[in-house]
Amino acid sequence: MSEGVRGGAAADTLALMTSAPPLLRPRTLLGVWAHPDDEAYLSAGLMAQTRQAGHRVVVATATRGELGTEDPERWPPGRLGPLREVELRDSLAAVDVHEHHWLGHRDGELPRVPTDEAVAQVEALLDAVRPAVVVTFGPDGMTGHDDHRTVSGWVTRAWQRTGRRSALWYATLTPEFHATWGELNQRLGVWYDGAVPPETPRDRLAAEVVCAGELLDRKHRALRAHASQTRPLEELLGTEDFRSWFAVEAFVAAGSVVEAPGRSG
Repeated sequence: MSEGVRGGAAADTLALMTSAPPLLRPRTLLGVWAHPDDEAYLSAGLMAQTRQAGHRVVVATATRGELGTEDPERWPPGRLGPLREVELRDSLAAVDVHEHHWLGHRDGELPRVPTDEAVAQVEALLDAVRPAVVVTFGPDGMTGHDDHRTVSGWVTRAWQRTGRRSALWYATLTPEFHATWGELNQRLGVWYDGAVPPETPRDRLAAEVVCAGELLDRKHRALRAHASQTRPLEELLGTEDFRSWFAVEAFVAAGSVVEAPGRSG
């Protein structure tokens, strides 16, 4: 597959944002995620291409990922959170993104945040940033993580309340991804108990970004910057498989997703 954006008419907005030369009036991509490294796995290629075309990219992260360790004695929240702040800054810099907002919530506790309060935060962000495209998790939360699913609900409600001024795209996966990586994902325990990972046929995607060559190198650098999370995985998988694992980024338009019963964020 060739490097870059793929898709049909549904990808017009992304093609416009990532076209060269840049438009006279730059457009804005906003990503809203739960934890540091979510943005790198699911959208580093998209962010890099958008910036390369001369457009603005803004990222918001709900938590500092302070519970993201299997060794909490060595890495208590008060120590891991600041480290992950630095990792996120360096990861975004690898794809030339320098505008970031923390929503300021605690890792693992997003479902307990008052919904109206959180949605108002995202509404204010949408009003301030005025994005052309917003990317986040789908109602499935990608892996089924409750924090991910909750962020999806916040962003979707805020997008609806602000008049759907932008395109809203959910990160998704394709049947080809599951065919190639399904066994590995099961072995790693990527999906939470009871989770149904997203699967969208390629002809229904809003956009697909294929990372290869220099674009894949940049995505790899963005992922490696989250070393507290990604170094063990790269050592386990080997560099070639780690680079290839999420090398294709897929997005589906929010309006075309039907949420499964009982899976609201």
